[in-house]
Amino acid sequence: MSKIGIKHHISMEDGKVIELETGKLAKQADGSVVLKVGNLMLLATICSDQDAGENVDFLPLTVEYKENFAAAGKYPGGFFKRETRPSNHEILVCRLIDRALRPMFPDDYHANTVIQVSLISSEKNINPDSYACLAASAAIAVSDIPFNGPVSEVRIGRINGEFIINPTITQTEESDLDMVVAGNIKDICMVEGEMKEISEDDMAKAIMKAHEAIKIQCQAIIDFGNKIEKAKTKRTYCHEKSDLELYENIKKATYEKCKDIARQGLADKHKRAELFKALKDEFIATLTPEEAAEKKYLIGYYYHKVEKDAMRHVLVDDRIRLDGRKTDEIRPIWSEIDYLPSTHGSAIFTRGETQSLTTVTLGTKMDEQTVDGVVFEGSDKFMLNYNFPPFSTGEARPPRGTSRREVGHGNLAMRALKNMIPADCAYTIRVVSDILESNGSSSMATVCAGSLALMDAGVQITKPVTGIAMGLINEPNGKYAVLSDILGDEDHLGDMDFKVCGTKDGITACQMDLKIDGLSYDVLKEALEQAKRGRLHILNEITQTMSAPREDYKPHAPRIVTLEIEKEFIGAVIGPGGKVIQEIQKLTGSVIHIEEKGEKGIVQISADNKESLEAAVNRVKAIVAVPEVGATYEGKVKSIMPFGAFVEIMPGKDGLLHISEISWARLETMDGVFKEGDQVKVKLMEIDRQGKMKLSRKVLMPRPEKKVEGNQN
Repeated sequence: MSKIGIKHHISMEDGKVIELETGKLAKQADGSVVLKVGNLMLLATICSDQDAGENVDFLPLTVEYKENFAAAGKYPGGFFKRETRPSNHEILVCRLIDRALRPMFPDDYHANTVIQVSLISSEKNINPDSYACLAASAAIAVSDIPFNGPVSEVRIGRINGEFIINPTITQTEESDLDMVVAGNIKDICMVEGEMKEISEDDMAKAIMKAHEAIKIQCQAIIDFGNKIEKAKTKRTYCHEKSDLELYENIKKATYEKCKDIARQGLADKHKRAELFKALKDEFIATLTPEEAAEKKYLIGYYYHKVEKDAMRHVLVDDRIRLDGRKTDEIRPIWSEIDYLPSTHGSAIFTRGETQSLTTVTLGTKMDEQTVDGVVFEGSDKFMLNYNFPPFSTGEARPPRGTSRREVGHGNLAMRALKNMIPADCAYTIRVVSDILESNGSSSMATVCAGSLALMDAGVQITKPVTGIAMGLINEPNGKYAVLSDILGDEDHLGDMDFKVCGTKDGITACQMDLKIDGLSYDVLKEALEQAKRGRLHILNEITQTMSAPREDYKPHAPRIVTLEIEKEFIGAVIGPGGKVIQEIQKLTGSVIHIEEKGEKGIVQISADNKESLEAAVNRVKAIVAVPEVGATYEGKVKSIMPFGAFVEIMPGKDGLLHISEISWARLETMDGVFKEGDQVKVKLMEIDRQGKMKLSRKVLMPRPEKKVEGNQN
C-alpha cells in the first residue's frame, strides 16, 4: 500500500507556500486533507450520510475544530491531563469555518454532515485559524459530496498602512485591524474582526485585498480537486419530498394574504406571528383531517416558503418593512444607567423589542482569566459574557449551559469595546449582558449597554461604542434592499446579517454572515455607509443618557493603587513564607498582588474602602522606603542590650541606639531606661558599609550648658 499521497502547492504573493496533501491520512473519511505551512499542520476531514433523516428540511452540519496539546509539545492542564471540552477559542474557530461553508452546500442537501479540523503540528508564530477554513474546503473538494464552492478564508492585518495577508501572531499584535474574510472566486461571504477605529472605506479596501488572496486559494482548491478521481463525480441525492400540487394550492390560497399581513407594519412580533399562524390554520381547515395529518410536514414546509417569499417581495417592491419602518429607520430607543444599586456599574438598553441588562464588575489582578491554550498563553483582564435565556423570546424551555452562539456574540461585543479601555486601567473588568427581550440585534444591544455600564462604573473609556445589525433582501431580478437595525424575522427571511460596531470616529468590530453565494462590493459599501448613519443615530440616543464616564468609581467599588518598587524589595514585602504580606492583608482588609517585571516589582493593592487602602499602602511604602541619614524617625524599641537598644525605625529596619547616645547625661546601665515596645524619637546618624545604622536620641535634646567656675574673691 502506498504511503505517498497526492500533493498540491499554493504559492501566495507574499512568498508563502501552502501544501495540500490527500490520500495519506484518514482515508476512510469521505474527504481528508493535510494542510502544511512551515511546521504548522492541520488535518481536515468530512463525512456525510448518504441519506437525510425523516422530515429534515435543513442541512444538519456540525463543524469541530480541535487543537491538540501534543502539537506544540505541551501537556493539557487540569487533573485528567487530556483534551476535554472545546475552549472558547476553539468554539470561535468552529464558527468561522461553519459560517463560511454552510451557505455553499446545495439548498436541498439535508444529509447529516460532520467536518473536523485538527491542529496536529503547530508553529509558535503562525495562527492556525488563518488556514482552518482552507483545509476544510479542500477536504470537501477531494470528496464526492456536492458543494457549490470552493470557498477559502484568510486573515488580514495592516501595519503602517500596508495590508498583510495571514500575518504572524507578532504582526497581528502590531496591526490596527485583525479581520478574517471568507469568500469564493466571485464574492465574499463572511467577515469577522476587530479594528482600531478604521473608516468604512479602509474596511472595504481590506476586504478587497483579502479577496485577492482568497481567489488564488480557491483556484488552487479547484486544481487540487481535479487531481482526485473520486471528486470528479459528485454523489446523487434526493432529500426532499415534493407535492407540487399542494405547493400551488397553498400559494394560491395564502400568498396575497401573507403580503397583506406584511404590509400592516406590526411592531409586535407575537401579534404578527399569530396572524400568519391563523392564515396557515385557515388553509389546513380546507383539508380533510386525514390529508392534513398525512401532509403535515409538507404543509408547514411549503407555507413557510410562501410566507417568506411574500414578505421579501413586500420589502423589495413596496419598501415596507414588517414593523412599518423605512429601510434605514432605527427602532425606538430608551436607556437607563445605575439601575442596580449593588453592582459596580449597570445599564439597560432597549431598542424596539430587544433589551439588554448589562453589569460591570471591577476586580484585581487576581481576577484575571488565565489562558492556557496550545497556541495562546497569558491572561485576559477584560471579559464580556453574553447570556441569551429562553424567556427572552417567550420560549418555555430550560437553559442548557452556554451555547456556541452565546460565545460568538459575547466575543464580538468584547472586541467592539476592548480597545476603548485605557491601557493604564488597573482593574480587571467583567461585563455581563443578560438579554431580557430579543427581536434581532441583541449582540449590538450588548455593545450599547456595555458602553453605558462601563461609563456608569467610572471606567474612563476613550469613547462610547454603539453597534447596529444590517440586513439584505436580494432578489434574482437584481432588486435589493439594505435594511438597518433588522428584526429577528428580517434576519431569518433575509440574505445577510452584517453587524457593525464603532465610535463616532471609526469601526471597532464587525461580523457578517451571508445566506447567499456572495456579496458585491457596491452593496457592501452601501451597507457600510448606511450602518454608519445608524450607528451615529444610536450614539446620539445613548449619550443623552450618559455622555462621559463618571469622574470617580462608586463608593462600594474596590479601590486600587499600583506601586512600583525596586526588585530587591520584593522579598521584604512578601516576607518569609509570605508572613509580611499576609499580615498586612489581615490587618488592613486589603488584597495585595506582586509581580516582577524586569528590574522592578509591581505591587497592586486593592481594598473596599479608602481607609483600608491607605493603611496598606503606607505599610508597603514603609517596607520599601530607604532610610535617610540625617532624618528623624519615630521608632519602636525592639530589644534592650547592656550597651544600648535596637530601635525599629521602619518595618524590618533596626538601628542601634548606643547607651552613650540616649542622653547627654552619662548612663552606667540600661536598667529602667526603656522597655520593649516603647516609642522613641531618634535621628539616623550613619549607615556603615555593612548597612548597620547608628541612631542618636540625645542630639534631638537640648544640650545642657557647661557650668563656669567664677572667682571666689
